[in-house]
Amino acid sequence: MPIQFETLFVDDPSLPWETVAEGVKRKIMTYDANLMMVKVAFEAGGIGTPHSHYHTQMSYVASGAFDITIGDETRTVRAGDAYYIPPNVWHGAVCREAGILVDLFTPMREDFVQ
Repeated sequence: MPIQFETLFVDDPSLPWETVAEGVKRKIMTYDANLMMVKVAFEAGGIGTPHSHYHTQMSYVASGAFDITIGDETRTVRAGDAYYIPPNVWHGAVCREAGILVDLFTPMREDFVQ
């Protein structure tokens, strides 16, 4: 049976935040076995530790400013920008101005719900 979040509409304030690192917290917005949306809030100076995974990832910068590294390239992204991370590519983030990233993963990140 596929993993599935049980609601079609998401009431953001009712969802819990999970602390993932100093200055970084996330909340899983919605998902099924094929796709997941996660909101990640950063305080200035917060670090998304460099890592890789087999999932395709796309992220939207809802607010703030971030230095995003994908492979060997680092760029500063700001509110309204987006970026794409292919599967198995090393990537990470450093928050320059407090803000929020909205991450989409395919398939969903089973490790986030275990």
